Amino acid sequence: MAEELSLDLEELQHLESISKRPRTLSLISSEIIKLEQLLKDAVSAPTAESPPPPAPAPEKTAYTPALYYITISSFSWDQDNEKVKIYVSLEGVVQEKVEAIFNPTTCDIKFHDVQGKNYRCAIPKLNREIVPQKCKVTVKPTRVIITLLKASKGNWLDLHFKEDKLKPSMEKEKDPMAGIMGLMKNMYEEGDEDMKRTIAKAWTDARSGKTTDPMKGYP
Repeated sequence: MAEELSLDLEELQHLESISKRPRTLSLISSEIIKLEQLLKDAVSAPTAESPPPPAPAPEKTAYTPALYYITISSFSWDQDNEKVKIYVSLEGVVQEKVEAIFNPTTCDIKFHDVQGKNYRCAIPKLNREIVPQKCKVTVKPTRVIITLLKASKGNWLDLHFKEDKLKPSMEKEKDPMAGIMGLMKNMYEEGDEDMKRTIAKAWTDARSGKTTDPMKGYP
């Protein structure tokens, strides 16, 4: 647009130089002023902003399949007064590829990339509590030793927690007289006057100690 205005301005200035009539000069001069202002505005006007670059395409997240673990269910263990040691026979374990999670009553040990396979040794509930921050895993050439520090000293009867099936019942024995008393109460409420008198007498005798059986003497 600025280029076209500049050409128009040059042409009007040329006409102005060759014109002789005052009215013509006045008209041309007026148009020259207008074009000069338009040209000035066009030059000083900011250029149209270029469109923003397209947003980069989101990076595709690589699919990571869930790891498959072979459960280690066969191992040996021993103990002393302060700690428990679990022995896992496994060759090719790398210390840096061992993931150990210790909690007060559980331990979960994962062995990654052991000759192309992943193994896991987990005890969902230990016999007693341990001190997680003081437990460790030691890798040997042909086996792994898992050391658990006991929270309290003493001998464990088993590595795994087992429910005690011989717990005594907390329920109190029911009073054998309770059923008789309930029966007498119902009979008293539903019986006639003779029955109520008989039951009342039996109840009074039982409370006074004359008999321990409130039904004694009841026909």
